[in-house]
Amino acid sequence: MSSNRAITMKKPFVDLHLCPPINQPERVKSLLERSAALGYSVVGLNFPVNADKESVENARKICRDLSLDLVVRVDLTPRNSRELLNTLSDVRRRFEVVAVYCNTREVALQAAKDRRVDLLLFSPSEPKKHFFGTSEAKLASEKTAALEVNIAPLIYLEGKPRINMMSVLRREVLVARDFKVPIVLSSGANSPNMLRRPEDYAFFSHIIGLDINSAKKALSENPMNIVERNRKKLSEDYVCPGVFIVKRGEDC
Repeated sequence: MSSNRAITMKKPFVDLHLCPPINQPERVKSLLERSAALGYSVVGLNFPVNADKESVENARKICRDLSLDLVVRVDLTPRNSRELLNTLSDVRRRFEVVAVYCNTREVALQAAKDRRVDLLLFSPSEPKKHFFGTSEAKLASEKTAALEVNIAPLIYLEGKPRINMMSVLRREVLVARDFKVPIVLSSGANSPNMLRRPEDYAFFSHIIGLDINSAKKALSENPMNIVERNRKKLSEDYVCPGVFIVKRGEDC
């Protein structure tokens, strides 16, 4: 085993974007089983905005049995900034990770400057709907949003669509790095055959401009920073940024 490969094993691998149909438990289970088998320790499962507690608990049970750490996530697809703001008010306290599909520039700009947004996400198949430029990157760098890159489209797209998508992703990665916006590599998979080992993603991502060390960080440290930050915020001891309750009741 090379020294580089040994280094990658020191931190947990994270796939923050698994997208099975939540109302089909067997498909959820098969995707989670495959993730565990490939070496992931933490997985983000995309739930609908109106997800019920039973669906979440069923997924938690499967993950516990597989020794996976489940991150409860939601993908928002707002049509405009007003809709995004209204939806964020409803979901932020219910989900550990909030991602926004930025299908218009208006939405991309609003999402980039809102601290309640964790991940900026763009169309997996339409390069023309990618609106991550210098304005969005500057706003994101001043807040806490990261750029999420899904690898699955680079697996199932072929020919010119694949080439076009790679070109757009290379540009976005370059802009993100110029503005020090964190990059998160995820699968975006909805079936087991779309999943690959994290090491494969790390070496594969050079085609979109990520060196091996940056790719490893995008598969471990960057997504874990988001998860840990939000779990602290969702705890009952959180008051506001930088302020936590350390003692309660008679201990005060």
